[in-house]
Amino acid sequence: MKQQKGFTLIELIIVIVILGILSAVALPRFIDLSGSASEATLDGVAGAMGSSMAINYGGCSAVSHDASLAQCEAIDDCNEVGNVMQGGIPAGYSVASVAATAPATNGEALTCSVEQDDTGDSVNFTGIVAGQ
Repeated sequence: MKQQKGFTLIELIIVIVILGILSAVALPRFIDLSGSASEATLDGVAGAMGSSMAINYGGCSAVSHDASLAQCEAIDDCNEVGNVMQGGIPAGYSVASVAATAPATNGEALTCSVEQDDTGDSVNFTGIVAGQ
């Protein structure tokens, strides 16, 4: 009797069918990951912008809101958020005010919108006006 030294054709076909079924189930789950990653990135940028405004407000509070001191950057408009972010506003993002209102005063919340230029998606974030 001859000993078998490999796989039979039926065993190979079964393995190929199992791999085909697994890829048919898993592939649709990975196709839409770029959209989710883009949304998560936008949320992260908005969070960083809101946090940078809050940190700036804290620095201004520590020096009695004197914008001439290095720890305080006067911010009363959404377009000035890049001034307090390390590295500025990331490339591919733009910031705008959500509603045109009178200039905000020190300590007031300021709602802004950040938009991802390539997708057109946007999300709102809230920061604190400082240095007035």
